[in-house]
Amino acid sequence: MDIFRLFIISLMPVLKVLLVIIAGLILATQRFDLLGCDARRHLNNMVFYVFYPALIGCSLADTMTLEGLADLWFLPVNVLITCVIGSILGWILVIVTKPPRHLWGLVISCTSAANLGNMLLIILPALCEEKNNPFGGVASTCSANGKAYASLSLAIQIIYIWSILYFLLRMYANNEVKETNSNNSIIVAANGCTRDVLHDPVGLPQIHNDGNQKVSTTVKFKQLFMKIMRSESLRKIFAPATIAAIVGFLIGIATPIRKTFIGDNAPLRVIYSATELIGNAGIPSITLIVGANLLKGLSGSGVGPSVIIGILIIRNIFLPISAIGVIKATKHLSLVDEDSFYLFTLLIQYALPPAMNIGTISQMLGSGESEFSMIMLWNYIVAILTLTFWIAFYMWLVI
Repeated sequence: MDIFRLFIISLMPVLKVLLVIIAGLILATQRFDLLGCDARRHLNNMVFYVFYPALIGCSLADTMTLEGLADLWFLPVNVLITCVIGSILGWILVIVTKPPRHLWGLVISCTSAANLGNMLLIILPALCEEKNNPFGGVASTCSANGKAYASLSLAIQIIYIWSILYFLLRMYANNEVKETNSNNSIIVAANGCTRDVLHDPVGLPQIHNDGNQKVSTTVKFKQLFMKIMRSESLRKIFAPATIAAIVGFLIGIATPIRKTFIGDNAPLRVIYSATELIGNAGIPSITLIVGANLLKGLSGSGVGPSVIIGILIIRNIFLPISAIGVIKATKHLSLVDEDSFYLFTLLIQYALPPAMNIGTISQMLGSGESEFSMIMLWNYIVAILTLTFWIAFYMWLVI
């Protein structure tokens, strides 16, 4: 297939994402005010608790089998490799550019976690549905596999974001509170809402212990266990999307359960169909939210140009180039199959903009939200060209 045809095919999914993002940005302006602060929060809750879990659960249940799970073992490993490489490059960036201390966690998060949610869920099926798609096979089967790859990637990254990056962002956000609000109990968050710092549930949990009273080891372990179980990050790790992924796995790999819900003769197929219908609202909803959030980036922020340029270089040049070396090494070691669509999925995970969940955490912590909007704005502007190029190049590489 000639390079021009590959470029046109790769441009289509990027344009789809861009058009929906622009629609979200327009709907968030004062003229329409349909995606204001409250509307975004409510829609984001619908995506978090309803749309995404339904989409992920159905995608995995429909395509995941015990044999398929064994073949896809490297997919979650690849997600972690992208995070490790991005984190290392992010640490180098903050050391070189020296942004404000409270933004270090944000910068490292933006270089380590990619948008494996709505971007992959749009790009992979869209490529399959293109006429004469370069991956061959039946479009519906290719599209279903693409949703499964994206759902599995997203489930793994949710665990990474809400376990490691959450603690990283919270640590530096707490530093900001200590530096600027040592004498105040109330601060104004980036979204304009006030929150009580002294009674902020986001802070690190404490184990209270009277110095004059000896506490047994059993009691200490019990207190530690309860602290972990009540922690915000653990609740986010077992978010609805993660639980839906587990349920989808169980339905997919357990043949008797699978035959109960999936298939023309399945007695409970109406439940699966209704859940799938709900899940279809997830992709456009989260993409509209992305566009609405980008509006805040137009007003500027405290992040310097050198930091933004550094993030753009890492996310759009260094990481995509490193993907080639990683995947070629895995092929040389026979760790992955030669399936072109699977290899393309592994490659494209390195070339996506930062994850939107970073903005969710920043909003929770009341630190770095406007800076994240600015970073995302420039990343999506640049991604129009770079993502199109890398999609075309990766397709040329694997077919």
